[in-house]
Amino acid sequence: MEGAFGAGKAGTDFNPVEFVQRPQVILRLLNILFSIIVFGSISSKGWTFDTKKEICLYNSDANACNYGVGIGVIAFLAAATLLAGEYFFPQMSSVKTRRHYVLGDLAFSGFWAFLYGVGFIYLASQWTKTDSSPAALAAGNNLRAAITFSFFSIFTWAGSSFFAYQRYRQGAESAFATAYETGMGGPGGATTPGSAGGYTSFPGMGTTADPIGGGMGGGMGGGAGGAGGYQGPPFSSAARPGTIGDYQPPTY
Repeated sequence: MEGAFGAGKAGTDFNPVEFVQRPQVILRLLNILFSIIVFGSISSKGWTFDTKKEICLYNSDANACNYGVGIGVIAFLAAATLLAGEYFFPQMSSVKTRRHYVLGDLAFSGFWAFLYGVGFIYLASQWTKTDSSPAALAAGNNLRAAITFSFFSIFTWAGSSFFAYQRYRQGAESAFATAYETGMGGPGGATTPGSAGGYTSFPGMGTTADPIGGGMGGGMGGGAGGAGGYQGPPFSSAARPGTIGDYQPPTY
């Protein structure tokens, strides 16, 4: 049974196979892998030395190399943190804590997808302007890999943002759900008439043990009233036993 924001209820047993197969977890792992490729490729082959000075091979633009490494390192740390959050998410007993996690995931994932889009355009633009130097040709595969996986990271982070948005919608809908919609109206709870746990008659009604339907209805009007239903007493003008006729006001 799912709890708030699409996660299992707190205290449920951890299933590693089910955990790894979750779409959110798969995207976190891809984000970690792609971020390592991006900042690792630039850090290892993106710089060259010329007269004791480091020069970025992306058209000698140091900002391009720094940007690629920066978004890659931060993406790695954030993806690892969010992956740990996926593990602890079902164990969060507070709905407020889950809501903060989902909103943080939604905002960061969407923003980082945008930054990777900017990084892809930036690095690709600088690479097309790079001269065919021996150093650039030797490091070409690494530099192109950083561009390629920056492009892939746009979709993985956008997918993470999409799933976070779905979680937020589930949490928002459950927050305003009534007892009828959340299934609280099962046996012993409130339900709509006609449902599986609808209204039932009062215990004993319509049976021989019922003093109204079984006793009076059976004795006074059982034949005309049907199967043990309530029957009112027949109208009669005769005085009831124990009374003295009609009421007479006292005279003073």
